[in-house]
Amino acid sequence: MKYEKEQRTTIFVVITTAFITTFTGSALNLSIPDMGHHFNVSASFVGWLVTAYMLTVAALSVPFGRIADLTCRKRILVIGILIFSLSSTASVFGISMWMLIGLRILQGLGGAMIFSTNTAVLISAFPGKDRGKVLGYSIASTYVGLSAGPVIGGFLNHNFGWRSIFALTAVIGFVVLIIAWSKLPKDSCESKGADYDILGNLLYIGMIVLTMYGLSDFKMELLPIALVACGLLLGVFFVRHELKIKNPVVQVRIFKSNLAYSFSNLAALLNYGATFAIGYLMSIYLQVVMGYSSQAAGFILIAQPALMAILSPYTGRLSDRISPFKLASFGMGLCAAGVLIFAFVGMNTPLWVIIGALVITGIGFAFFSSPNTNAVMACVEAKDYGVASSILATMRSIGHTSSMVIVTVIVSRYMGSQALSDAQPELLIRTMHTAFLIFAGICAAGVFISLKRKSGKKETEKGN
Repeated sequence: MKYEKEQRTTIFVVITTAFITTFTGSALNLSIPDMGHHFNVSASFVGWLVTAYMLTVAALSVPFGRIADLTCRKRILVIGILIFSLSSTASVFGISMWMLIGLRILQGLGGAMIFSTNTAVLISAFPGKDRGKVLGYSIASTYVGLSAGPVIGGFLNHNFGWRSIFALTAVIGFVVLIIAWSKLPKDSCESKGADYDILGNLLYIGMIVLTMYGLSDFKMELLPIALVACGLLLGVFFVRHELKIKNPVVQVRIFKSNLAYSFSNLAALLNYGATFAIGYLMSIYLQVVMGYSSQAAGFILIAQPALMAILSPYTGRLSDRISPFKLASFGMGLCAAGVLIFAFVGMNTPLWVIIGALVITGIGFAFFSSPNTNAVMACVEAKDYGVASSILATMRSIGHTSSMVIVTVIVSRYMGSQALSDAQPELLIRTMHTAFLIFAGICAAGVFISLKRKSGKKETEKGN
């Protein structure tokens, strides 16, 4: 199909922003030791470069999604790209770790504005029959960013230092900013007449920050447990408040009235929660047990995100013709099979088995992600695209955090305070077996939840 010029511009802006927001984080992970050495700070302190960005994106995506739905999605997207690009530029000249953490919070602010609008801008520019196809392009770009980050980031960090990663991000950001500002199709840029739910926004932000920060530092100690409990309590107040007002941040009632929408978001949460820690655990296994270098381990692990990137446009296109609910359920089943294989790796497992499991999970996630996103967006009206895509992004963030919480709790149970990288191979394998069996169980629950959805003409036409 031949796209109009404005549609091609929209695809370019969306896939480029999807790339840089994921590339930056995955590329910086390899630079954390060098940054800690440069500023003479601990690894846990440098870890705040990841945590600060993650918390900001998770807390602000839904509020900005609501603002964009009520005002102008293009304006919010362009401002988000501007903030992200300026903070990347300033990070090149960072003189302290505190300064970089502050700039990463600003990056998170820009990232939240991007995440809350790019999917909505994309599908608003295309008819409903092409929604899955174009969503596949965006999701593929996300995986390209994740898989290219360690490779390109490692090269830049080794040859030019960690500042070059921010420099590259800034250059790409300003290029896409100029194109988005001058060429992106205009949308309605006026208030829709609805009041902003200020109290609801504050409750939501507090709920997400407390819950996710507590989970990110979860060690079965009093403070993290208290933070999670306070976050969940704020969540109760948030839901009660949203049910009472006329123009809420989140249409909470839709989760009860539209089970397909609820199950699609829950399936996303379970999928991300069950698969995110694969790369973390297997990178340690490949180095500690199988004796590969970090660079070799990285190239082996690329098999999974590379397949996601290659297949996502095709599975997205397929979900325009075949029920996205069925495709997502099939993909979740493949993820469960791949994770179950990881649960039985041992001291002498052949490399081809590891690569095979990575291939299975990569294919499974490709079949899950694009169709599931298509299913979510098909369940809401066009005026709510921003919030719907923001909630889905939040499910991803919470799933990622929950996945690492499970690993942390299991490691604490088996190893105490010992680092995974310092563990004896036998103890590491036993820890991995427990983690992957739990993740396989979560995937199995996700398959059940995904199959509970029903794809009907009514849901599909609603998003068209």
